[in-house]
Amino acid sequence: MVIPVLDDAAALAECLALLARQTRPADEVIVVDNGCSDSSLQVALAAGARVVAEPRRGIPAAAAAGYDAAAGEVIVRCDADTRPPEDWLARISAAFGEDPGLDALTGPGRFYDLPRPVAWLASAAYSSGYRFGAGAALAGVPVWGSNFAIRRTAWQRCAAGIHRHRAGIHDDLDLSFQLAPWANVRFDRQLRVGAAGRMFSDAGAFARRFGWAFATLKLNWAVQSAGQRWLERATGRRPALRRT
Repeated sequence: MVIPVLDDAAALAECLALLARQTRPADEVIVVDNGCSDSSLQVALAAGARVVAEPRRGIPAAAAAGYDAAAGEVIVRCDADTRPPEDWLARISAAFGEDPGLDALTGPGRFYDLPRPVAWLASAAYSSGYRFGAGAALAGVPVWGSNFAIRRTAWQRCAAGIHRHRAGIHDDLDLSFQLAPWANVRFDRQLRVGAAGRMFSDAGAFARRFGWAFATLKLNWAVQSAGQRWLERATGRRPALRRT
């Protein structure tokens, strides 16, 4: 279980409390300190989490450091503001246990801090837009950083290709590019979590996230275009490791 964090103590405390109530307990919880100056580290330690330091700022670097440090066969990822239901880890464990060929699993979210009518529309639009829009761009199923799990062997195969030291990109979309189109990634609509709608807090935050999306697409399409990726998927040819 990997949670990157930067100065998000209150949200992290709630997330860790919900993880402690899982019907299938986490084998380990790793909180990646990305340079916190608040009480996030104290919150993590008090909850029994293992803290890993990643001084290079940015979620790509922090998340990758957490995946590298994780010891389990399946690495689960969420954000500090994720609100998982009690059966979340049990669903993930069952999915990987039932399908030995499953490389990664992801699901949707519901924005819990928006007004109810807006939350429903925003959640549906974001989930569908990301799933199908990003899916078309990378020729596969994109994983979502607030709610996904990846098999260790799949992470090890694509870890060398991710852009962990690039700021201003979406780490989950970048990882999805390294997984697709060869990997077996499944979207489970029942694997639902709560997530904070921070991107809708102001126009600047929303625009910034879109800028990161375009930067991630540009970065990865420079290696392999969308058309080439779809051709690779159709032929079933797995690529060699890509290093940056």
